Amino acid sequence: MKKYLALLLIISQITFSQTIRKYSNEFLNIGVDAQAFGMSKAVVATSNDVNSSYWNPAGLIGIKDYQGAIMHAEYFEGIAKYDYAGFAMPIDDRSAIGINIIRFGVDDILNTTELIDSDGNIDYNRISLFSAADYALNISYARSLPVKGLNVGFNSKIIRRIIGDFATSWGFGFDAAVQFERNNWQFGIMARDITTTFNSWSIDEQEFEKIQSAISGENQELPETTEITAPKLQVGVARKFQLGRDFNLLSEVDLNLSFSKTNDIISSDIVSIDPAIGFQADYIDIVFLRAGIGNVQNETQFDNSKEVSFQPNFGVGFKYKGIQIDYALTNIASVGSALYSNVFSVKLDFDYFK
Repeated sequence: MKKYLALLLIISQITFSQTIRKYSNEFLNIGVDAQAFGMSKAVVATSNDVNSSYWNPAGLIGIKDYQGAIMHAEYFEGIAKYDYAGFAMPIDDRSAIGINIIRFGVDDILNTTELIDSDGNIDYNRISLFSAADYALNISYARSLPVKGLNVGFNSKIIRRIIGDFATSWGFGFDAAVQFERNNWQFGIMARDITTTFNSWSIDEQEFEKIQSAISGENQELPETTEITAPKLQVGVARKFQLGRDFNLLSEVDLNLSFSKTNDIISSDIVSIDPAIGFQADYIDIVFLRAGIGNVQNETQFDNSKEVSFQPNFGVGFKYKGIQIDYALTNIASVGSALYSNVFSVKLDFDYFK
C-alpha cells in the first residue's frame, strides 16, 4: 500500500509542476452521438448504450449484446471534420467493456513557409499541403455494484495530436463515472481527467526555424512541450414520464463544472458552472423528437457590457429492429453566420439480429 501511495505522490508532484491550461484537448469536449447533441449533451444520467463509453462509462451496463455506433459532423462550413466510431459488449450480467476512436481534423492546409525563395521571389510551386488532426482512443469498463441501481465505470484514453511535420504529441488520461437509478429517477456523475491528462509535444526545430523570425519580436522561443488538462465534472439528474399509452418524455438537467474562472453563466475563481437541459419525446420507442439548451455564457459586447447567450439544439431519430438513425442541428443561434452544424449518427444493436 505504501508503494502505491508513494507512486501517486510522485505522479501528482510531476503533474502539477507542469502548466495546467484552461483550454486543452478541447476536441474531447465536443461530444459524440446525434442523440446527445439534440438534447444539448444533457445525457450523463441517462446514457445507457455504446455511446456511454464517452458520456458516462457506467451506462455500458445497459447494453445486452454487441453494439456499434458511428458519427460524422462538419464544423466551420465543412473546414473541420469530426468522426467517431465505437463498439461495446457485455462481459457478463454485471460488467461490460467499450472502445471508441475519435478524429477531429482540418486537412489540406496550405503550407506557405517556403513560398518565398532565397532570392526573395514568390514561387507557388513551393507551397505544400498538410493536415492538423487530433485522435483519441478510449477504452472503457463498467460494473454494477451490489447496491441495486448503482453502477460505476472507468475510461482510459490515449491521445495523439499531429500538426503536419511541425509538431506531434502523445497524451494519456483517465475518467471515472457513476450512475444510480431509483424510483424512476436517474442520476449520473462523470469526472473527466481525474488525474489530469498529460500531453507531451515533440516539435521539429528545423521546421520551427523557418517561421521563427517571420514576425519581428514574435515566435522567438520554442513553445512549451508539456500540456496538462485539468479535471472537469459533469452532474446530471433525469426522469422519464409516460404521456398516455404510446408516448414518453425524458427530461434531464446537467451541470458542467470546470475548476477555473470562465465565461460560464455561473463563474468564480474556484468553480464555473455551465447548465444544460435536454428533452426527448418518443412514440412507442420508435420515433424520437429532441430539443435542448446549453452553452449558457456571459458574452462581453463591444461596449464592455455583458449579455447572456445560449445555444439551442434540435434533433430527430428513428429506430427499427436494432438500427437507430439520429440527426441533430446544433448551434442554431449562429444560423445567420452559417456556423451551425449538422450531425448524423447510426447505432446498431445486435441483440435484435439474433
